[in-house]
Formats: sequence, structure tokens, C-alpha cells
Amino acid sequence: MCGFCGFTGNLENREQVIEKMMDRIVHRGPDSGGVHSDEEVTFGFRRLSIIGLEDGSQPIYNEDKSVVIVFNGEIYNYQSLKEDLISKGHTFYTHADTEVLVHLYEEKGEDMLNDLRGMFAFTIYDMKNKKLFAARDYFGIKPYYYAEIDGELLFGSEIKSFLPYPKFNKEVNTLALENYLTFQYSVLDETFFKGVYKLKPAHYMVYQNGRLEIKRYWQPKFEPDKDIVADPVNGEKLQDAIQKVEDVLLDSVGMHTAVSDVEVGSFLSSGVDSSFVAATFRNGMDKESGKTFTVGFDYEKYNEIGYAEELSKYVGIESNSKIISTDEYWESLPKVQYHMDEPLADPSAVALYFVSKLARTKVKVALSGEGADEFFGGYNIYEEPMALAPMKIFPKPVRKAIAKLSGLIPFRFKGKNYFRRAALDVEERFYGNGNQMFSKKEREEILKNPNGKYDHTEITKPYYNFCEDLDDITKMQFIDLNLWMVGDILLKADKMSMANSLEVRVPFLDKEVFNVARKLPTDYRVNRRATKYAFRMASKKYLPEATATKKKLGFPVPIRVWLKEDKYYNIIKDAFTSPAAEKYFNTGRIIKYLDDHKAGKGDYSRKIWTIYMFLIWHKRFFEDEAAA
Repeated sequence: MCGFCGFTGNLENREQVIEKMMDRIVHRGPDSGGVHSDEEVTFGFRRLSIIGLEDGSQPIYNEDKSVVIVFNGEIYNYQSLKEDLISKGHTFYTHADTEVLVHLYEEKGEDMLNDLRGMFAFTIYDMKNKKLFAARDYFGIKPYYYAEIDGELLFGSEIKSFLPYPKFNKEVNTLALENYLTFQYSVLDETFFKGVYKLKPAHYMVYQNGRLEIKRYWQPKFEPDKDIVADPVNGEKLQDAIQKVEDVLLDSVGMHTAVSDVEVGSFLSSGVDSSFVAATFRNGMDKESGKTFTVGFDYEKYNEIGYAEELSKYVGIESNSKIISTDEYWESLPKVQYHMDEPLADPSAVALYFVSKLARTKVKVALSGEGADEFFGGYNIYEEPMALAPMKIFPKPVRKAIAKLSGLIPFRFKGKNYFRRAALDVEERFYGNGNQMFSKKEREEILKNPNGKYDHTEITKPYYNFCEDLDDITKMQFIDLNLWMVGDILLKADKMSMANSLEVRVPFLDKEVFNVARKLPTDYRVNRRATKYAFRMASKKYLPEATATKKKLGFPVPIRVWLKEDKYYNIIKDAFTSPAAEKYFNTGRIIKYLDDHKAGKGDYSRKIWTIYMFLIWHKRFFEDEAAA
């Protein structure tokens, strides 16, 4: 796990520039640094040594040094790939997985990508053909950013590494802000920094002769078994599916644990995902090996440490935990948003920062449970199509009329939102697990200069078109797999762990695991008994019944409580009346959210938080002197 940055062209003082760029991402690789520089391309690399501790420093070259690479990630099947490449005449001079990519590129070119099992973002420069080839892994576990500036390409693992580049002009992308207010994360290809783009998951790019070409090399697709049994609790088909889930998960967890020259630990919450990983990742390890890491808050409702300690005791593994104080949480926010590169309104990002910090005191690598919800159907919102089914017997015009009539009732009542959502098709009501933060009308009310052209369905429509033949639950999973998981879940996992020089591995997000998950009948994923049904049944062999069947909670953070306290109310009010707030928002409107929340007129905590995270990010990158 590492970080890289670089640029094409014969820039003046390029060695000094790349060193400054590397300094911005030293947290990703504190163990060592390396540079390749010539008149065509300059690469910078920061290393966190996990595999090939003695000889794995980058950049790494092929035999005649005509191909050079910088790589962030891990290739879990690198040993078998290496054996095949050696049989074909390739010579290796390191024990690192990185070198496999160099020789695989020589052997297969761009077709190499489908051979890989792992997480990766890399840049290869082919000196003979003067071609730059870069790629990002199947699900977007590792980040990749790029920008075209004056006919040259700038690229890296984090946007902040671009800041010292002399031709980089730092400017806020206001269209990204408008989308962020709905999605709570940066959802566009173009980031919050105007002109800087994200390479999408399962895409590669080629830069040659001043021309940039981007292509998709793989497409995840759910293809559920149509032969669905009426009662998913019984039957050979269900048992067969459960066995397949168990087998592929044990294989993936084993690979993610074994491919390391340093000790591996595991994050642990009260949920079934991280619990399964924690209960199984020590297979084949010494009994004394393995550690779990958990954080919580000093509020009973917002503390999962007790669950984690019980589970660790159940599986016989060392438990490590930390209580995050309220002051610690708030003091960390500028640092968290800086490391995130773009604003993220998910309050659990801070918890990930602290659990990564805790884990780094004991290990260099930790496993985590990201991806299980998107693959196996874990989010509670996936139950909604079943709840709305009784209304679906009515034609859509009738459903709309019922919703309109209920909307005319001037007070809130149980079921009002139900009728509103039942009137909408899934393509209209669901755009991701994060839930709509601000509606179009609300955005136009709070923004000083709303674009007026944005509709969130423009973002989701291509994905819905791709899976139009699937049921509503599976459509929702596909939307989350491509948007929420990439823009929120994996972004914070990478950035918060690397902020603490920790490698996080996600064994659920494995190509072979997906090949099993995508074939599961919908009833084996979500039914009236449970979400993630087949996975929960598979986990019962390794976990207590209560853990295996525990309802999805997410990581609870007490922001709605904090925002009613004078201290934190005043901190946010100061931000909401700042010059930056005046520049982007109608401050009277956003302060009303704050006042109404404090007065108990509604829970506006997430709306307030979304705006506040943007303002913290803006201050760190555009107002503080250290951001220059």
C-alpha cells in the first residue's frame, strides 16, 4: 500500500517539483521514496512496505529498463502469475507483486487487467512506444486522479499532490458542490478541484502523442438465478448457495491475509460483515497472531466496543479498543477533510480515522468489511420494494393521486412519506444508500448561485439503463455498487487508513466473491426475514446467532445530539456566517436549519453536517496558508 504522483513532459526543475509533490503524500508511504525522471515522464513514489520488504522499492523496471511502473495496492494472485511469467522467459529481480505488473504488461499489454485479483491503481510508462498506461481496480478500492494541463498529463493517488505542480490552478468546481448537496459525496467524474478528474473503477487510460483515451475493461453485472424457490428458508438450492458463499469468502479472506510479509489485523464493529472477517482471518495463522480494532463514543447508544469485545472473546482473539471523546472528534475534522481531498459528509469517516490510528499502533495491515452490503444486499433500504409492493397493485396515476392527497394534509402522520415514495418508480426515488440530503428545491434555496440544470437522475440514469431488466432490489444494489460504494464507502476507507499509514484490505470486494454474489437469487439476498440472507446463514457457522442475525446499523455518530449543545451550535454558526459561507450560500437559510434543529423543530443534523463539511474542506484547501 503506497502512493504515487507524476507528470509528463520536460518540466523545468522537475526533480524538485516531484519531491514537493511526494511530500504531500508521505503519509501513504513513510518507509521510503523513489523517483524516475526523464524528458518524457516523471514518477514519484512513497512506499509503505508490505511485500518484498527488502527489495520492493519503486519505481520498478523491466529487464532492460524500457518499462517503468508506480503502483498502489496488492495483487493477491501475484505468485501464480509470477510462475507463469518466469516459464515464459521473464526475469525477476524483486520479491514484490509490483514487478509482476511490469512483465504482465510486456506479455499482454492492456489485456493484462483481467488476469489480476486484487486492489490496484498504477501508472506504467512504455519508453519504446512513448505510451503511458494507467488503470484502476474493478470496484474502485484504490483511487486515481488526473488532469490535463497545457498539453501534459498530471496524475496521482491524491489530489493534494497536484498542489505544488507549478502549472496547477486551484479552483472550486461549483457543479460538484451542487451534486454533493444531494449525494453527500463527490459523485461527478470531475472533482471539487476544477479540471481534476477521477479515473472510474474498472477503467484504464492511455496517454500517447498528447492524446488521452479512456476505456472500460470490465463491467460488474448482477445475473440472479431466475429459478427462485417460494420459501428461501428451505431447500437444496439455498443450502448450495450458502455453501458457495462460505467457500468463496473463506478463500478470499485467506488470500487477503496470506499475501503479506507483516502482521495482519482486522477492524471490528458489531455488524456481521466485520465480525465474519474477524472470526475467519486467522485460519492458518499462529494461535497468538491476530488482533481486532474497534472505536466508540462515550454515549451508550453510540458505542459498539462491548459487542466487539464479546465477539473477540468468542473467537479467541486479542481485542483493542478506544473511546473517541467528543472534543477529539471535533478537533480532528479539519485533518479528516484534508486527507479526504474532497468534502465528504459521512460522519463515520472520523471513526474510520481513529480506528485506523489505533490499528497502526499494532499492525501495518488491517482487514475490513466494506462491500458485503452492496454484493449481498445488506442495506435496510433494500427492503423498501417489499414494503411498497401493496401499493404497486394500483396504476401509477392512482398512486400519484393518493400521494398528492396525502400531501395536502397540513400535518405529519405515519404513512405520509410511504404514499409519496410509493407514487414513484425506483428510478425516481432511489439514487443511492446515502438518501437525498437536499432536494432540488432546497438546493436552490440555500445556494447563492444555483446552476439550475442539475437533476440527480442524470447521474443514475446510465446505471438504471444498464440493469433495466432486473428487479427493483437488484437495481438498487447496482446503483450503490457504482455510486455510493465508490464515492463514500471506499473513499473514506482508503483516505482514512492511509492518513495513518495503514493498509486496509477488503476481502468482500474480490472478483471471485462477486461472481458468486451476482448469481444469487434476489430472495437469497433480501427477503422478509433478513437482508444479506445467504451470507448471514453462511456466517452462523463462525458467529454467535445474535451477531449473524443483527440488523444493519451503520456506524452511529451522535451529531444530532451535539448540534443541540451550545458549544457545537456556536462553532457551526461561526462557520455558517463566514466569508466562505457568504460566497456560496444564502446564510440566513442555512442558519435556519441550525436554529430549527436546536429548537427541536426537526432533525436537520445531516443537512447541517453536509454544509459544514464543505466549509471545513474549503477552509483547509482555499483559505489556510498551509494549503498553498
